[in-house]
Amino acid sequence: MKTKRTTIEKFFAAKAFAVIGVSEDRRKFGNMAFRAMIDRRMLVYPVNPRRAAVEGIKCYSSVLELPETVTSAVTMIHPSATEQVIVDCIQKKIEVVWMQPGSESKKAIDEAVANGITAISGQCIMMFLEPVVSAHAVHRWFNKIVGAYPR
Repeated sequence: MKTKRTTIEKFFAAKAFAVIGVSEDRRKFGNMAFRAMIDRRMLVYPVNPRRAAVEGIKCYSSVLELPETVTSAVTMIHPSATEQVIVDCIQKKIEVVWMQPGSESKKAIDEAVANGITAISGQCIMMFLEPVVSAHAVHRWFNKIVGAYPR
């Protein structure tokens, strides 16, 4: 299933976001994406059951603990863990789940869609966090050239 631009826009239209699987390690992708979202003045909640805080922000141990304002979430976890998290997202009424490449599985996508959650997969969130910088700008440019960028 090819991601449409309107789906990406729906994700970013949320008032608040969750980054599931964020790490304290600034070299890890989950932390980089989390910081990029914060730098863009987005209201972002970290979710990781093994952390009390990330980047000085209180970390939630579960999607179920998130404030009601969170309607979009991005997963940065193993596909089997994403499958479990989708169950919580359904219960929490998360509207859009962005499964970062390497985090998605067919089962997670199918379960999300079957329960009314818009699923994004096959796209790197960093290519859509404006302004897009560094290697992600090159990646986005390349995807536009080859027709892989959502329209």
